Amino acid sequence: MQSIGLVLEGGGMRGVYTAGVLEYFMEHDLYFPYVIGVSAGACNAASYLSRQQGRNRKVTIDYINHPEYLSYKNLISKKQLFGMDLIFSDIPTKHVPFDFEAFASTTEQFIVGTTDTFTGEAVYFQNEKSQEQLLSILRASSSLPFMAPPVKVQDKLLLDGGIADPIPIFKSKSDGNPLNVVVLTRNAGYRKKKSKFSWLIKRLYKKNPPLASAINSRYERYNRTLEHIESNPEQYYVIQPSKPLEVDRIERSEERLSALYDQGYEDTKQHHESLQKWIQIHQQGSDELNTP
Repeated sequence: MQSIGLVLEGGGMRGVYTAGVLEYFMEHDLYFPYVIGVSAGACNAASYLSRQQGRNRKVTIDYINHPEYLSYKNLISKKQLFGMDLIFSDIPTKHVPFDFEAFASTTEQFIVGTTDTFTGEAVYFQNEKSQEQLLSILRASSSLPFMAPPVKVQDKLLLDGGIADPIPIFKSKSDGNPLNVVVLTRNAGYRKKKSKFSWLIKRLYKKNPPLASAINSRYERYNRTLEHIESNPEQYYVIQPSKPLEVDRIERSEERLSALYDQGYEDTKQHHESLQKWIQIHQQGSDELNTP
């Protein structure tokens, strides 16, 4: 019997694609025993594991025009492009309440990836049930360099999990999942390019070379991970946008975001039968996954 993990890439507002994928999973009662995500992937996973259908759409697309959600005014006045207090405090506790009780009762393993600002290495948090701690970890995993300040969790200052481990398949494998369903937020064939601003990153982080190096080498880790996935198709079931992307990391068009969310849902609908077969073959009759 082999365990199957669910691995969720980040991608800022491109994460609405993942939200659509997970909405389809929830509607069909498909939950994996191990879920790992970074940045937007981790945020979407939280509502998936708390079984709150429709919530991921509400907290992203329905709030995109909120004056504090995403704006350059935020960046100037608060040194954060996204309204992190709104997203990781007000929305989950007041406006679109996150079901912390349901989340705390889940049996699935939930791992969130972050990046240590001093070492540039990945720091993972597992099965955090405390409300305050969970929100801090999700905030840290979503805090992009230059777009949000680091977040202190325990004794560490942390940033976006996608820096150190953008598609955390190897963490899932090391935790005992030789097989993984991977949700990507880029089209097939995509490869990340070296940043044109690597010199600026070195300058801005001249007192912290490990972090500068992690940021500047992210594209290499990302591309190597994609190449590994593509070279080992028997180990991974990949769901990714089937149409060319029209949404970027800081997209503000409600229409384009809604279209990408719907694409995630429809793509997963098209994958449903083949994904079920893939799971059944590898689980060999196991009931570890709750499949319809």
